[in-house]
Amino acid sequence: MLSLATVPNFDPRLAPLDGVDSHLPAVPDSAMTPDALRQRFAHPPPWTPDVLRDRAPGLNREPADASVLLPIVMRDELTMLLTERTVKLTNHSGQIAFPGGRADPGDGGPSGTALRETREEVGIDARFIEVLGQLNNYMTVTAFNITPVVALVHPGFELRPNADEVADVFEVPLRFLLDPNHHQRRHLEWEGLRRDWWAMPFQDGDRQRHIWGATAGILRNFYRFMIS
Repeated sequence: MLSLATVPNFDPRLAPLDGVDSHLPAVPDSAMTPDALRQRFAHPPPWTPDVLRDRAPGLNREPADASVLLPIVMRDELTMLLTERTVKLTNHSGQIAFPGGRADPGDGGPSGTALRETREEVGIDARFIEVLGQLNNYMTVTAFNITPVVALVHPGFELRPNADEVADVFEVPLRFLLDPNHHQRRHLEWEGLRRDWWAMPFQDGDRQRHIWGATAGILRNFYRFMIS
């Protein structure tokens, strides 16, 4: 698999578009309420993720356990809170991401890691977060074995972004992310190798938030879980 970090001047927004899954149904509004989400995670349906791995060959370390939080903010219309990583970070700098990171021994499991990292990155205290459950693990190209933890974020929280890690924090309507009309399939071929990925560009006022890579892949799996 192609490691995009090796491609000169790579810009995911300019990569060839293979298609958009407009033939697939969107998750219905009735499924995107706090109670409906609680019920779905309490009684998960049989489902199959679309993508579980995008690790490239040639990495010289074993996978590291990590967790991310999929923070669904309880507004009149549910939203997903996302971050833009600072450009000075070693891994995935400048990209759109979920709050999260590498597991620590004292975290007590994936949910503990996701809650700690969310507090450290964006300042949301665990008392505002209601963990619903987990999705299947996702292996990134940088050899992180990520557990996605889905949670509701209750009103009253304050954002305190860590300027060393987070350049921006924003929200995207859950309805947008769980509609395959917005799920792009893109690829790049370079020196005989090919890399495929999902992208979900979101127009946020006068800014386009280009959600792609592992973040979009995890969201695509969340769609599969919700539509099953």
